[in-house]
This record gives sequence, C-alpha cells and structure tokens, in this order.
Amino acid sequence: MRVIVMAVGDDRPGLTQNLADAIVEAQGNWLESHFARLGGSYVGSVLVELPSGGLSELKQAAKRMDAEGFHVSVESAADDKAPEGRTLGFELVGADRPGIVREVSTALAGLDVSIDLFESETEQEAWTGTTVFRARAEVIVPDAVSIDTVRTALEDISGEIVVDFSE
Repeated sequence: MRVIVMAVGDDRPGLTQNLADAIVEAQGNWLESHFARLGGSYVGSVLVELPSGGLSELKQAAKRMDAEGFHVSVESAADDKAPEGRTLGFELVGADRPGIVREVSTALAGLDVSIDLFESETEQEAWTGTTVFRARAEVIVPDAVSIDTVRTALEDISGEIVVDFSE
C-alpha cells in the first residue's frame, strides 16, 4: 500500500528525523519527498510504501507528532499511472501581482496540459525594489497540442512575463 504523508510545523531541527522514525516504526519505505521552509513553517510531503498493517502504526505516530505541534496527515496514494503526452519544462519571470498563478494555471488547463511540478517564489529586485515573481514548472502536454501553442498561451498572459522553455 502506498500513502502520502503530509506534514506542516514550526521549523526546528529534528522534524524530518521524527517523520523518518515514524515511517520506519511502521515498517514503511520512504520513496519520494518534497520539503521546504514556507512562510516560517516546515512543509513537506512523502510518498511511502507500507506493508499491510503498517497504516494504523503510521497513523498512531502521526497523532503523536500532532500533539507535539507537527501536524501530520496520511492519505492513500492514487495509482501511479503515467500521464500521456510530452514533458515540457519552463521558467517564468515577471512583475508580481495577485492572480498570476491563476492566469498561468488557467492557460495550461485550457490546453489540457497537466502540471507535474510547479515551484514559485517572489523576490525584491535589488536595483528597483519591485517584487518579481519566478516560477519553474514541468508539465505534460497532450500529443495533440503543439509546444508552440503552449508557448503562445503563456506568453499571451502579459507582456511583462518572460517564459524560457526547456524541452
């Protein structure tokens, strides 16, 4: 059985170790993970392979961690069916504004493009002090959609956005 363990807590040393200990106690195998400091919190997700009976042990460990201020939830993972299409990577840079992620995700969804990975951040430009939005994504483009169509849809969001593709 595969599960996804999601965790959020105040950043402090030992959180990953606590989570790894809980997974080992449940006889689970840590397959894949993503962790980051986000808004002052430590946020992450782990894909875990569990033996039969391991789920209840892992959920008990999650309750113990919750009591310590590290909020952990355990959800069943979906079947790992590979999406159909071509992988396309891109980086996007532009002036930050409310709604920019919605505009990007709307453009992609309108083309039936699936987001495989999306990472974003904002930063202050040193010379102007303006806030810049940066995103990096890997998407799955359906065979019927050309890469140029995706490029046009993203570049049409705004003249202020620069999109750099890596195929």
